[in-house]
Amino acid sequence: MAKYKLIAATGCATGIAHTYMAQEALEQSAKKMGVTIKVETHGQTGVDDPLTQEEIDGASGVIIASDVDVDADRFVGKKLIRVPVAKGISESDKLVDRILHDPQVSSYKSGSVKEKAQSASKAGSKNGNTFWNSIYVSLMNGVSHMLPFVVAGGVLMAISFFGGINSADPKSSEYNYFAFLLNTIGSSTMNLMVPVLCAFIAEAISKRSGMVVGFATGMIAFTNGTGFLGAIVGGYLAGYTVVLLQHILKPLPDKLFRGLKAIFLYPVLGVFISGMIMWFISLPMKDLNVGMMNFLKGMENSSPIILGLIIGIMCASDFGGPINKAAYLTGTALLAQGNFYFMAGVSAACIAPPLATGFAVLFNPKAYSSTERSAGYVNFLLGSTHITEGAIPFAAKNPLLNIPSFMIGSSIAAILTYVTKIQVPAPHGGFIILPLVNHPFLWVLWILIGSVISGALLALIAGRQAKKHAVATDAGTFDILTGENTEDAEVSETEQTAVTNTEEVESFDPGEILTLKNIQLGVRASTRDEVLQYLANFAVENGLAKDSKKVLGKYLKREAEGSTGMQDGIAIPHAQDATIKTSAMLVLKLDKPVEWKTFDGKPIDTVISFLIPENDSGSHLKYLSNTAKLLTHSDFVKALRNAKSKEEILDLIQQQ
Repeated sequence: MAKYKLIAATGCATGIAHTYMAQEALEQSAKKMGVTIKVETHGQTGVDDPLTQEEIDGASGVIIASDVDVDADRFVGKKLIRVPVAKGISESDKLVDRILHDPQVSSYKSGSVKEKAQSASKAGSKNGNTFWNSIYVSLMNGVSHMLPFVVAGGVLMAISFFGGINSADPKSSEYNYFAFLLNTIGSSTMNLMVPVLCAFIAEAISKRSGMVVGFATGMIAFTNGTGFLGAIVGGYLAGYTVVLLQHILKPLPDKLFRGLKAIFLYPVLGVFISGMIMWFISLPMKDLNVGMMNFLKGMENSSPIILGLIIGIMCASDFGGPINKAAYLTGTALLAQGNFYFMAGVSAACIAPPLATGFAVLFNPKAYSSTERSAGYVNFLLGSTHITEGAIPFAAKNPLLNIPSFMIGSSIAAILTYVTKIQVPAPHGGFIILPLVNHPFLWVLWILIGSVISGALLALIAGRQAKKHAVATDAGTFDILTGENTEDAEVSETEQTAVTNTEEVESFDPGEILTLKNIQLGVRASTRDEVLQYLANFAVENGLAKDSKKVLGKYLKREAEGSTGMQDGIAIPHAQDATIKTSAMLVLKLDKPVEWKTFDGKPIDTVISFLIPENDSGSHLKYLSNTAKLLTHSDFVKALRNAKSKEEILDLIQQQ
C-alpha cells in the first residue's frame, strides 16, 4: 500500500466543479513542494478515492477543503486544517505549506461538535475550524444531499405536463393515467426536499443520531407547511439537540451504554425534544415562509424588473454557491406549490453566465489562451444544461470586473423572462426541458441576449487586460502550455485542465523525437522572425517538412496568438502543418540573444521547437507540456544553457 505524506478531502454543495478543482489544486501544490498526497473527493456520485486507515495512519497531516460534511473523526491525532472548498482552490499552496511547516496547526481532537466549535473559536480559528464555518458546512451538506431529490422529482413532474398542463388532474379533460402516475411519483420525491435537507444538516452536526432526529423534525416541518426555512431551522435544532444529549449523557460509560445511547436514548429523546420545539414554532415559521413566498409572487406581477435584478445578482454572485442556492431553493419551493414563473427567471439567470464565456472567447479569441478558449466552447454545453459552475474560472480571473459583467447578463435574462410571463415547470435540465416551457423560443432568446451582453463585456475586459499584460510582470502568470500571459487568477479550471493533461502524458518523452542532426549551435539571427525562418528552412533541409514558407506561416501564426518566449533565455515555438512529415524536436543555440516577448522580459538565446503533422491526435500538446515541465526545473535549465556541444544537449534531454 502506497504511503502518502499528506492526505486531503474535498467536497462542494453540488459535487460537480469545486470538488475536483480543489483536488487538482492540492495535488499540484503538493507536487511543487515535493511531497506525496492523496485526495478523497466527495462528489455528486459519492466518495471517490476513499482514504484507507493505513493511509491515514501513515500521513503526517490532513487538509479538509469542503463545503459538505467530511467525517473528521478518522483523523484524530493528526495535524488538520479545515477550510471551505474555495480556499482549497485559491490557497492550495498556502495550505500545503502550512500543514507541512506551521507549528501552530494543531492536532485534531475527538469530541462533540459543540466542543470542537468552542475550541476552534478560541484557539483554532487559524486552522479554518471556526464555528461559522461549521454552520456553513452543515448547511451545504444538507443542500448537496437534497438537490438530487429536487432534480429527479421536478423533472418527472415536468414530464407529466407533456400531455397538457392539467394532464395529471383526474377532473380535467386532458387527464391521462400515465401523466398522473409520473406527477404523483415526482411530487412525492419533491416532498422529500424538506426532510432530507433537515436530516443532512443535522447529520453534519451530530452524525447518524442527528440524521434520525433530523428526518423526524423535517417531516414535522413539512407537515406543518414551514417550507425550506423550517427545514433549515429544524436541521440545526435536531443536530444541536443531539449534541446537547451527548453532553448530558456523557457520564454514562460508553462501554456499557454506547448501544443504548445510539439506538434508544438519542433518537427517542432527540425526536421528542426537537419535534416538540418544531411543532410549536411551526406556526410562526409557516407564516414567515408563506409571507416570503407571497412577497416574491407579488413581485412577479408588480415589479418583475426588480425581481429579475435581484435574482440575476444572486445567481451570478457565486455560481452555485450559497447565494445562488438561496435563489434556487426559493424557486424549487415555489415550484412545488405550482408556481412555474419564478423558476423560469432563476434558470435563465443560471444558464446565462456559462454561455457568456463561450460568446466572450468567440468575440475576442486573442484575449484568451487556447485552454480558456476550449473551456469557453465547452461552456456552451454546460450552460445549455443548467450547470453554472463552468463560469467560475472566468470569474476568478478578474472577479472585480467579471462578476458584475455576469450579473448584468443574468439580470437581463431574468427580467425579460419575468416580464413576458414565461413558465418553466422543472427545476433543472436547461434547454433539455424546452418542450415543457410555455414560450420556449422566446425564453432561449432572452437568455441569449443576456449571455451576449455579458460575453461582450467579458471580451472587452479580457482584451484590455491582455494589452496591459502583453509583457508579463510580477502581477501576472505565464501559461507554459500556450506561451501566453494571463492575469494571476485564484485558480483557473482551464489551467487545471491543462495541468491534468500534462499528468496523463508521461510517456511522451521529447527525447524520442530529437536527433543529433536536429540540433544546431551558433545560429546567427538578429530578430525573432529570422530565427523562425531559420527553423522553417532547417526543417526542410533535414527532410522533416516539404514547404518552408508554410511552416514559417504556422510559426508566425502561433506567435500572433501569443508569444512562445518563456524565461531564462528560452523559447518554445511550434508549428503544425500538412507539409510536416513527422513529429520532430529542433534545438537551436544562437550566437547572440534576440528580442522575444518573455515571462522575465529577457532576450532569447536558446530555442526548443516542435514540428507536428496536421493529422495529430494532440501529441504536440503532450510533448510541449512535458518540455514545459522540464523548464520549471532550474537544474535542467542551467545544464541546458551550459551545454557546449550537440551531444551534451541530446544526452541531457534524453536522460530527462
